[in-house]
Amino acid sequence: MINSKPTIKSTLTAFLYLSPMLLIVGLFELYPILRSLLMSFWIKYNFYTGAVTKRGFDNFIYIFKDPIFQKSVLNTFIFVLIVVPLTILIALLIALGLSKIKFLQGFFRTIYFLPFVTSTVAISMVWSWIYNGNYGFLNWFLSLFGIHPIQWLSSPKYALISLAIMAIWQGLGFNIMLFLVAINNVDPRYYKVAKLDGASSFQTFLHITVPLISPMTLLISINAIISSFKVFDSIFALFGGRPGPASSVNTIVFYLYQKFYQQNQYGVAAASGVILFFIILIITLFQMWFSKKHVYYTSGINNK
Repeated sequence: MINSKPTIKSTLTAFLYLSPMLLIVGLFELYPILRSLLMSFWIKYNFYTGAVTKRGFDNFIYIFKDPIFQKSVLNTFIFVLIVVPLTILIALLIALGLSKIKFLQGFFRTIYFLPFVTSTVAISMVWSWIYNGNYGFLNWFLSLFGIHPIQWLSSPKYALISLAIMAIWQGLGFNIMLFLVAINNVDPRYYKVAKLDGASSFQTFLHITVPLISPMTLLISINAIISSFKVFDSIFALFGGRPGPASSVNTIVFYLYQKFYQQNQYGVAAASGVILFFIILIITLFQMWFSKKHVYYTSGINNK
């Protein structure tokens, strides 16, 4: 039955079962993307009548010449380059440690997962206290090593770093759980053979664990990159609705928010969203291409 040749009846039956989800995806995913693409070409638009009297590429020309947009793109890429590698590395190391713990393993997993299910506003309030320049916990801790207080949230030099640290901490829980699943699914016979061959713990990790969990690493990296490029709520909550001191944490999505909701430049906002969409699409396609050569799948066949 599974290997039987598809017929018109079976195809229509499949589409019938899929139609509720296809309707939801089309209504809430595909239609907004298409609508944003069309809106990005609006030049003259009457908000009250909904009439578009002029279309063109002026919005794209505007944002590419806009130094604020250029700065937001730079900030976004810096944020991604800081958050994604550190998130993957720290989550993997913690997952390895948790996989070795037998006593109260469920308790520790719950503790690490809590930040992921906690409200961003609540997390931002806590981190605002931690980052406080006068009585914050972080400055108190650094003072033990003779480091003078740092204005984490009010200095353009440290604002993006502060945001990145909070984002890494908030996203660790989910990634740790994913890595734990991948590590626990590795066949223990590989480790037994490596031990018989005299491999060290580091060699076992590098040549067995890392390749066998590479599909999960790919999934985590794709999710981390997409979520990092779309960072907005953390900025809004941590910096009180502003893009940080001197716009030091202004990102592409925050730029879109300002143009759409504050300045009513709908075409410009849509154009910046389209640019973000293609940036994420290109990076994701590159990751998928890269995975064909460097990701080891558990079928026992390496795609190299």
